[in-house]
Amino acid sequence: MLPREEIATAKIPGGDKLTLISHGRDHIIMLGRDELMGTRMQYSEEQLARLTLERLEVPKPRLLIGGYGMGFTYRAALEKLPDGGSVTVAEVVPEILDWAKGPLAHLTGETLKDPRGEIVLADVAALVDDAVDGTTPRYDAILMDVDNGPDGIVRDGNERLYTRTGIARMRDALNVGGLIAIWSAAPDHKFTGRLKDAGLKVEVQTVRARPNNKGPHHTIWFAQRVR
Repeated sequence: MLPREEIATAKIPGGDKLTLISHGRDHIIMLGRDELMGTRMQYSEEQLARLTLERLEVPKPRLLIGGYGMGFTYRAALEKLPDGGSVTVAEVVPEILDWAKGPLAHLTGETLKDPRGEIVLADVAALVDDAVDGTTPRYDAILMDVDNGPDGIVRDGNERLYTRTGIARMRDALNVGGLIAIWSAAPDHKFTGRLKDAGLKVEVQTVRARPNNKGPHHTIWFAQRVR
């Protein structure tokens, strides 16, 4: 049996400790004692980007991603991004980017140098607020992968993102026709109701963690601003 080796640790502001683990050829980021993400179960996070872009009907989409993690969603967004599009990622843990350039560089490749993308060390809520108040342009999609879902909060304060107020802020940061796409480890019918209460057109899709219909089921909400 292959041993697990601790490579590095980092503290989430207002949250628990992250630990980067190697397990043979695989890598895992642990949150405390729980597995937060890993290279063996990245498919649903990639689908967060791919399925969002499939649903957008704008020629040069402007995307905001909450959370870099291992870069699964970011890389998939760049791969499928139409010409003229852009991707901004909000990440609150500086060490995550050190890991992307160091022990996870084989995953990262040249994506951190891609001129279509930008990684900002900031709370995603702050970038949402900037778009709402006109400091920056609105987005065509906001992709949220900062927690394990509305009931799987990773960092103190993130719970506000899933409240009626937080949903309304994300809605107002979108162009009309834009999408909020939220990844979750589990379904949450009450959260679906809150999205609908915000006047959003909601679709809930179940996606496997691995390709070929393997691994645990994860949930993605697609909530469209219709007016």
